[in-house]
Formats: sequence, C-alpha cells, structure tokens
Amino acid sequence: MKRLVLLWMVLFYGLSSSAQFSDSVHYYIKYASTGSVNRTNDGNSFLLNNNMGFKISKKKMTLNMGASYVYGKQDHSVTNNDVSTAMDFNIYRGEKKVYFWGLANYDKSYSLKINDRFQGGGGAAYDVIKRKNATLNLSDGLLFENSDLFLHDTIPDVYHTFRNSFRVYYKWVIKDIIVLEGSNYLQNSLSHGNDYIIKCNNALSVKLRSWLAITAAMTYNKLNRTERENLLMNYGLTIEKFF
Repeated sequence: MKRLVLLWMVLFYGLSSSAQFSDSVHYYIKYASTGSVNRTNDGNSFLLNNNMGFKISKKKMTLNMGASYVYGKQDHSVTNNDVSTAMDFNIYRGEKKVYFWGLANYDKSYSLKINDRFQGGGGAAYDVIKRKNATLNLSDGLLFENSDLFLHDTIPDVYHTFRNSFRVYYKWVIKDIIVLEGSNYLQNSLSHGNDYIIKCNNALSVKLRSWLAITAAMTYNKLNRTERENLLMNYGLTIEKFF
C-alpha cells in the first residue's frame, strides 16, 4: 500500500511539473468500462473491468498515467480482485522515430497471486510506422522488479529480479470510426530462465461520437513464476477527450 501511495504522489507531481513548462501542452483523458454478466439455473458470474488513462503531450516529452481495476465472481466466489497503476514518460531528441522512455508500475492481483509487485526502469523505443491513421512501435528496456507472491496458491515468495521488457504497440484507425489498438509485453527475468511475464491488452472500438465508442476488449496475463494466468474478454463503453 505504501508503494501505491508513493506512486500516485509521483504521478501528481509529474502532472503539476509538466503543466508549468512554457511551450504548448496538450491533454488527453480516457475512461473505459467493460464487463460481462452470465446467469443461469446452474450458476451465475460477472466481471467488471475499469480502466482510466491520462496523457500530457509536449513537443519533446509525453507523460502517461493509468490505473485499472478488475473485479469478478463465479457462483459467489471471488475470481478477480486486481489493481494496477502505472506511469511512463517518453523523451524525444531530434528525430522522433527514436526516443527514450521510463516506467514505474505497481500491481496487486488475486487471480495471478500477486500480493505486491513494483516495477521500475527505462529503455528506448522506435516508431516503425507513425502516421495519422496507423502506428506501430517497438520498445525494449531494463526493469527492476520487487515482488511478494504466492507460489502454488499458499507458499509465500518475496524476491527481486531484473527483467528485459519488450513491447509491441499498434493503433489502426479506419475512416475515423473503427479503432484497433493494443499493447503486448514480454518480460523475461535475466537471472531465471523460467521466470517470465506476458501481458496483452487489445481492443476494438467503434466510435458513436468523437468522444464515445463501443469497445470490445481482450486482456491476457501470464505469470509463469506462480503458474497463473487470466484471460478477460468483455465489452462496454469508452469515453475519451482531448483538450
């Protein structure tokens, strides 16, 4: 919890500091709420997935902040109670195709058996495609991770490691109506060959208004150290605003 509070303090400090710069500043906020409900004579289940993001864009720097909360039940038993907060920034120098990034991330996850996990680090990224309607970006870097996990559901495991973090990000906009977007990560431990993390977040949205869209989302997480994974496929609404 202390790490969670500290991370949010860093987020707000970064927000207030960036807003004081003299060159033009652009803001973007996004909120998505997706979920599913299933009720039959034999049982019931529901899942709610909330995501919020905030972005500050400047000529030579961008700052991204985000948080998500997933809660689900199956026949009165909790299946998901997962919280994630993150901040990352990009620094551009000269040609914008290549830039540097930094990241701080905190997670708690009932479904993945994560009591506490903090990641922080940085690296470089390259825009393979950068157009108004199409983006493809590759990034790679080094993260330090400190984790408190459960192995085999009940065995405490407190450890730290360094990870290589590779990401593929894409965004494709069709006729300013259909948006396909995703971020997919592979994070391998540098000291344990069988310790890796896979994170995939992909969404298809159809815009009803410039600020409102219907969204179908797929999220997949695998934590090999705890031998746990989750797959979330749901639909709902996305609200976004530039200002």
